Amino acid sequence: MTPRSRSELRKFLAPEFIFGEGALELAGQYAKKLGVNKVLVVSDPGVIAAGWTDRVMADFEEVGLKSALFRDVTSNPRAAEVMAGAEVWRREECDGLIAVGGGSPLDCAKGIGVVVSNGRPIIEFAGVDRIAMPMPPLICVPTTGGTAADVSQFAIIMDGEQHRKLAIISKAVVPDLSLIDPQTLTTMDPWLTACTGIDALVHGVEAYVSSGHSPITDTHALEAIRLVSSSLLDCLADPDNVPKRARVMLGSLQAGLAFSNASLGGVHAMAHSLGGALDLPHGECNAMLVDHVVAFNFPEAAERYRRIGEAMGMDLCKMNAEEAKQAILGEIRRLREAAGICDTLGAKGVHRSEIPELSRFAMEDPCMLTNPRLPKHRDIEVIYEESL
Repeated sequence: MTPRSRSELRKFLAPEFIFGEGALELAGQYAKKLGVNKVLVVSDPGVIAAGWTDRVMADFEEVGLKSALFRDVTSNPRAAEVMAGAEVWRREECDGLIAVGGGSPLDCAKGIGVVVSNGRPIIEFAGVDRIAMPMPPLICVPTTGGTAADVSQFAIIMDGEQHRKLAIISKAVVPDLSLIDPQTLTTMDPWLTACTGIDALVHGVEAYVSSGHSPITDTHALEAIRLVSSSLLDCLADPDNVPKRARVMLGSLQAGLAFSNASLGGVHAMAHSLGGALDLPHGECNAMLVDHVVAFNFPEAAERYRRIGEAMGMDLCKMNAEEAKQAILGEIRRLREAAGICDTLGAKGVHRSEIPELSRFAMEDPCMLTNPRLPKHRDIEVIYEESL
């Protein structure tokens, strides 16, 4: 028998999840199964206004569980917000967490869980596998079809003092349960739908070309690309259609399972740096960068990008490498612009003088380690410059 190559060894980690209409109504039932007595609900003003947070808290009341609410979460959650939430946890004597919202409340809840279990400031856990003690029980109810923080090993927290996003990557931040209810997407406005949908698409693309990919993550990544690319514009045209929303939500889930295990790449590393500096929506940052990073990576992963193009519905079989590259880049731009994301970095206020520092932070981001083509500092500067 031929010895098994170590390069073939792969692990795959995912939380328990329930997908479908009505999933959020199971929050109280499952919190009780986890042995929780008082839950800290982490949400944000927009999700609260949409009514989803109240529905979850009402469910806790029905099953006899106490709850407290932490709502001071911004669109890019700050370390200070995590620490404030941890203080509410202690003051209210909670023993479980539930996050209701998009990536910001979900990541903030993860950060709170890390802090209350480990007793140190959240910024000290930036990097890979730096969390010693597990979090308290955490249930996630995602309300956007994009971030997939509800199934991933990632938490992204803003260091407000350095204006820098920090990636915390550990199986310790994987939730115990995700309740994925596509009806929650119907309250997203078109801009949020577009930004989170492009984020999900980029998750699939980067996971598929990641140097950490495997046959298992490949399956999830390609299905994510197929679902999101074929459904995002339909959701924008018919926002109250739950079956259409469900396809994007399922695509987001598939992408999350892929990137949580394969990691990401240059788009996310650069988007984290950009979003930290300018406090921009993460999905918008991805959208402004993705075609430029794909063009840079293409020589190292041409066949993989071909399969990505095919998953997006393109017929590339008669094209040579350069023709396929240009067709794929064109389709990515078409989808982004059709979704309403048309700005460049320059239009968002980025100046050339800021690019060296943006590039330095991007090069230090853990996501850059699995980019298929490892760049030099100057390569990243050029990509930012091309995106102006």
